[in-house]
Amino acid sequence: MFKHIPLNPASISSAHFVCSSPDVSKMPVHSLPEYAFIGRSNVGKSSLINMLTGQKHLALTSATPGKTRMINHFLVNNAWYIVDLPGYGYAKTSKTQRNILSKLIANYLKHSLQMTLLFVLVDIRLEPQAIDLSFIEQLGNWELPFALIFTKSDKLSPTAVQRQVEEYKNRLLEQWEELPPVFITSSKESIGRQELLNYISITNEQILK
Repeated sequence: MFKHIPLNPASISSAHFVCSSPDVSKMPVHSLPEYAFIGRSNVGKSSLINMLTGQKHLALTSATPGKTRMINHFLVNNAWYIVDLPGYGYAKTSKTQRNILSKLIANYLKHSLQMTLLFVLVDIRLEPQAIDLSFIEQLGNWELPFALIFTKSDKLSPTAVQRQVEEYKNRLLEQWEELPPVFITSSKESIGRQELLNYISITNEQILK
């Protein structure tokens, strides 16, 4: 199993929505670290952000995939941002809309000066999906720092969770020499919340040094 980060627990005392940006040029200008979250549509991104911040309705959740169409900024502890990026891979949108979202995502990832780390969310119940693996490969081409978050772990037994994670790691090792940080989460049961907060806290400390 993956080791817990053995540091004093980090916490969130405040978190609020700042703005939704239809374009990178419209994003807030600041000098704080940004931690962006992305994944296929319906992976549980909004639920994870709400679980992480301890606010049930901070990020809007929906039973309909593909609802996030802009870049959403949330200010946390007046010290860093959560950035909620549009999901990718939702087939029931038009080709034009998918191209617009793909360009919006790429522009943020390649040009944001404040993005510290990208969290890529994947549904632990599924076998490694080609669209996720392709997106992760593109991150390597762009030389962007990222970590993997497996969502919905409460839907599987602990043995099945570990088996799925190991399979994913093996697939990544076919193309990567070193694996990214990995987190196992469940928004429903708050699994992985403290590990994620600790990791973000550690990263922020390293930035300040």
